[in-house]
Amino acid sequence: MLKHVVCWKIVDADSIESLDVIGKIEDGLRALVGTVPSIRALDVGPSVLTGPNHWDLALIVDFDNEAGLEEYQVHPAHQKLGAYIRSVVSEQATVDFIA
Repeated sequence: MLKHVVCWKIVDADSIESLDVIGKIEDGLRALVGTVPSIRALDVGPSVLTGPNHWDLALIVDFDNEAGLEEYQVHPAHQKLGAYIRSVVSEQATVDFIA
């Protein structure tokens, strides 16, 4: 099982609008389940704690292998959502590991 973990910091995370942005990202990511065949499981959610070492939103996606992750990365639905995410985040951290 390959785990794909991504964390984001939202631009202007302290604003009321950031809650809408986070909700839109969450909804968009959840909609990929059933759309991208290689997704085996997907969890996404905002951080419940704040502070300088906390990120605003995290994603964990399970794939069978690296080929499944690659299928996800190039899927048109993921590409479209990724463009939106890049427009509203200031930082991203990604880790992929075998579990």
